[in-house]
Amino acid sequence: MISRLNSSLVPVTFFSLFLTIMLTSPHPVAAVDRPISIPVQITHAQNFDPFPSPDGKRLVFISMLSGREQLFTMNVDGSNVVQLTRDDADHEDPAWSPDGTRIAFVLIAKDRHSIAVMRTDGSNLEVLTPPEQNTIHPNWSADSKRVIYCTNDDLQPPKKNSADINAVDLATKKVTRLITGGINTYGSWSLDMKHIAFRKIIGDENSEVFVADGDGSNPRDLTNNPFFDGWPAWSPDGGRIAFASNRRGHGYQIFIMQADGANPRLVANTEGRGTAPRWSPDGKAIYFTNCVAKDYGADCEVLMARLEP
Repeated sequence: MISRLNSSLVPVTFFSLFLTIMLTSPHPVAAVDRPISIPVQITHAQNFDPFPSPDGKRLVFISMLSGREQLFTMNVDGSNVVQLTRDDADHEDPAWSPDGTRIAFVLIAKDRHSIAVMRTDGSNLEVLTPPEQNTIHPNWSADSKRVIYCTNDDLQPPKKNSADINAVDLATKKVTRLITGGINTYGSWSLDMKHIAFRKIIGDENSEVFVADGDGSNPRDLTNNPFFDGWPAWSPDGGRIAFASNRRGHGYQIFIMQADGANPRLVANTEGRGTAPRWSPDGKAIYFTNCVAKDYGADCEVLMARLEP
């Protein structure tokens, strides 16, 4: 009887012991899979403000290098990167000329923002704007003979100050004021030179995309909504305008609309801060900057979104 009692208890006792071990001790495989910590990203890359060459084969862009904004070019697939600037200044808002020979940009040295141009290999740098002006956001006329730009609206950040949109003649350095009154930035001519798209800040929280005639007259609001719209860029055929907006309520994303403001459409459902759209010369893609906060910093990268197959 004792023997039978003991024999009948053996399976129960073994099962109880096995169950106790499983509940109180981690399984070897589970221990291997259980992470000890959550890693933190400590390096961050900043590549931004792409602008395509007129043949569509290259991009000029900014990359942060040793704390300075330097200009680079690369193929549109990201290969064959070439550094153009190597000085102690910062360089912003690069724009490739329509004739393909020069790049306009903002040269920042000793707290002075100037519009400058150089050859596409980084040589023959020339400052265009007068020293009494603090200037940003250059773009080109269709014949590559003038550069449109604006005066700096961030002289005392975070407060905005009034900013005008001007044009400078490369040959004579003559400056012509195009749009004034309020905060006007990011001006660009349409390919036929009949219109200027620009950003106008209205009040403390609202920014709109406006369009004016080619001489700066007859400005009108295209976006006309309570969110922050800006960074306008003409399509090559002049029929559409790309812009960035936070109208969907989470970060900034890239949109396109008709040249009269009709039919706005989201280009890509990105996360983060997508800004500064630029069209490919064939109008089939848009390049832009997207910045995403990550741990103790942010990563900014150049993205491309196709509009057509």
